[in-house]
Amino acid sequence: MSERLSGRVTEDPSALVRELVLDPQFRYEAEHLLPWYLAIEKALVAEYLRMELIGEREARTLGRLLDGVTPEGVEEKRSQSLSDIALAIERGVTERLTEPVPVWHADRSRNDLQACAQLMSAKRRLQETAGELHRLADAARRLAGRTADVLMPGYTHFQSAQIISAGHYFAALGDRLLRRSRRMLQTYDLIDACPLGAGAMSGQELPWDRDRLAGLLGFDRAEPLALNAVASREWAAEVTAELGLLGGTLSRFCTDLLMWAGSEHGFLDLPDALSGISAAMPQKKNFPILERIRGKTAHLAAFHVDVTLGQRNTPYSNLVEVSKEAGTHVAAAFDTCRDVLRLLTVVLEGLVLREDRLLEACEQEYFGGFTLANRLTLCHGVPWRTAQVVAGGYVLAGVRAGRAPKDAAPDVLVALAAEHGHTVEDAAGLLADAFDVRRALPRMRSAGSAAPDEVRAALAVQKREGKELAAAWERRAAIVRQALDDTDHALGAGADTK
Repeated sequence: MSERLSGRVTEDPSALVRELVLDPQFRYEAEHLLPWYLAIEKALVAEYLRMELIGEREARTLGRLLDGVTPEGVEEKRSQSLSDIALAIERGVTERLTEPVPVWHADRSRNDLQACAQLMSAKRRLQETAGELHRLADAARRLAGRTADVLMPGYTHFQSAQIISAGHYFAALGDRLLRRSRRMLQTYDLIDACPLGAGAMSGQELPWDRDRLAGLLGFDRAEPLALNAVASREWAAEVTAELGLLGGTLSRFCTDLLMWAGSEHGFLDLPDALSGISAAMPQKKNFPILERIRGKTAHLAAFHVDVTLGQRNTPYSNLVEVSKEAGTHVAAAFDTCRDVLRLLTVVLEGLVLREDRLLEACEQEYFGGFTLANRLTLCHGVPWRTAQVVAGGYVLAGVRAGRAPKDAAPDVLVALAAEHGHTVEDAAGLLADAFDVRRALPRMRSAGSAAPDEVRAALAVQKREGKELAAAWERRAAIVRQALDDTDHALGAGADTK
């Protein structure tokens, strides 16, 4: 060691440990966590000043030097600092002091420092994810608004079931996205507790004001128990769980889009810029972007499992295994989720529905069977289960005869009803009404149905809720921004260097 950092260990880490463990971790933290480490260091300087362990001039000097720390600067100190970013920051600032500040870093641990930096980064990434999530929700809402009257088949059990509208479908997507935003906001508020001041695990000996530290860093509160602050790291599992749930939902919508874009359905198209080709089959236009999106959603679930497995069966204390290895892919989880949201937003913005194919598919199926059974019961007094048998028999007869749903066969309906002891008057009018695809949506009267007015009402609610959620996320982001600015002002630093 060129300069001793510990009296207990007297040799530098081995070249292999540096190459495979320490240096990759160092560079990851320099890229993703350095701003948060520096913000934490400044908050701690403000506390040294409050406790009158340093003076205002020393506080300003330390603040100014911390503002001058760069990724390149800490990289220069990596080899001299055991490949530890906290030690590299400390060394870089200490070497630039014209006069020593002996108390700086007294009564300190890297455990709560690292936990705090990781959590601050996660909060920022959640805010960014929410922004992308709302952009996708807006795209889904706009698409739903344009297509509230576009008829399409709805499917259950992989079979065509009822007529819905494309707007009804995409409104469902928008609603689920807002649900995920609400869940993420709840998660954000749940984890918004500052670990700083916990020390290694049992607290610290100086009278640190942990509530003040939390406020200086934009947290809602301090983590109440020191052990939980450094041992838990549950936030990583909770955050990646939310990303995994989002991925699971989006994969289901992508599965529909992939199926509907296929040549068997041909319900939708994408611009050439979002499409692919077959090198062997010139007639094909592929949509690999949808496959990519769905494939990436699998990674989101895997990242959550990775965090969970990395934490399980470990002692409840601060561990590198939990704090670093188990969180290896948290940043990748956020990156992947960002990519999924951005790609799917572009898809929805460019998606073109082939309304002729959608209408043709609606006209080919006996979607009016449900309506026919309802009318037999409500208008002709046929018991519901019997009405189901009669309506099903009519559909079966039409399928066997190769008859299109719009080609009514009133005599068949009359005969089927008569078999069960019932008389159907104006069978032709009943069938014409039941199997008129353009009457399918207007007859839906329940709240939240596929009726165009209900879809538009739901979209209006989504628009309002989306704005409220976006504002809630912005309030939380503003708290952090203001807190960090206040910390800079408290030290008299930052004004000339930012």
